Amino acid sequence: MSQVIHDPDWINSALTAARPQAVSALLRYFRDMDTAEEAYQEACLRALKNWPRNGPPRDPVAWLILVGRNAALDGTRKRSRDVTLPPDELISDLTDAEAPLVERLDDSHYRDDVLRLLFICCHPDLPATQQVALALRIVSGLSVAQIARAFLVSDAAMEQRITRAKARIAKADVPFDAPGPIERSERLAAVATMIYLLFNEGYTAGGDPGRSSLCDEAIRLARLLLRLFQTEPEIMGLTALMLLQQSRLPARFDQNGEVVLLEDQDRALWNDNLMNEGVALLDKAMRHNQPGAYQVQAAIAATHARAAQFSETDWAGIDALYAALERMQPSPVVTLNRAVAVAKLHGPSAGLSMIAPLEKALSGYFHYFGARGAFLLQLGRVEEARTDFDRAIALAGTPAQAAHIRSHLDRLLQDAKPNAR
Repeated sequence: MSQVIHDPDWINSALTAARPQAVSALLRYFRDMDTAEEAYQEACLRALKNWPRNGPPRDPVAWLILVGRNAALDGTRKRSRDVTLPPDELISDLTDAEAPLVERLDDSHYRDDVLRLLFICCHPDLPATQQVALALRIVSGLSVAQIARAFLVSDAAMEQRITRAKARIAKADVPFDAPGPIERSERLAAVATMIYLLFNEGYTAGGDPGRSSLCDEAIRLARLLLRLFQTEPEIMGLTALMLLQQSRLPARFDQNGEVVLLEDQDRALWNDNLMNEGVALLDKAMRHNQPGAYQVQAAIAATHARAAQFSETDWAGIDALYAALERMQPSPVVTLNRAVAVAKLHGPSAGLSMIAPLEKALSGYFHYFGARGAFLLQLGRVEEARTDFDRAIALAGTPAQAAHIRSHLDRLLQDAKPNAR
């Protein structure tokens, strides 16, 4: 046990894992996000001081809730009728001193507390950007500076975003009782969307470790959600999708941080553990026979994963899956992605025809002009391709996207000149 007691990595991991349950319980007690956050931070400081000396408690979450609540009560000088808690030294020993106290203070399950916290962060009154920022701050515990760097905004701008989100929550008078079955089903989709938005923020960030770490955090939250909804196939599908996409991370960027296209990736670099876990989770989800958009997207990613090399990709299967996704979730972006598969099956002219009606809807979308430029280039229409690639560069959302187009544009155009017409 002594190795665990003095291992700072173990303590940090325990504090990170306990945060959602502890903060949500404290939020229910005090009904104020700032108070709950401060109480948890104070509990963490006391844990860092006491656990190495006295040993970790049997239930770190309960310990943090009790110590945080006690600290907040002391700070606000609550009346004497509140439950008196023992000093830290007694709570942090290896006995079960915290167990009866937990029962006295709180008879609800951690499950409901975590759901409450996730649902609050995904309140419908908040725009998606505020939902993600609030979840990263409250649920994940990232600092304002870390979140600001991830979203490429100033610390002050992010502080305002989080403050506005908290103010909206307070103004909406969000209930802090355990969410009922109807609310759970209605809000679960919003929670899943928030997690996937968080993942995409990191996934599209290029080789920037500060932003790509958001992928790991999104997967951590998805695993947490999956533990709460173990039989929900769409949550399985969401988790599988992110695992499969994340499995390709080691091959997605070269040594200069530039994007490496799927067809050029060294598949030996793909993470087999993440890939196998994602495929297994997808197979489990599909056995429920309740197809959903996340499951279909995960199936597309799994189809790529199952191909030993790019030339063996089952493009017909991918086309069929995108067609199913178009029916479930009609979107010009889905059609654009399907057009890539169609072009692989029937040639660039077919892909170009499919995306032609999308120009107005996707006039500000980097990938639209990148795809159209690629189709035009394959057809030998070099100057038109050059124009679209230039527009793609202008619309690039990250330096990695722009650098990728710039580094390959001259080479691709040079190769196509003999066939130009």
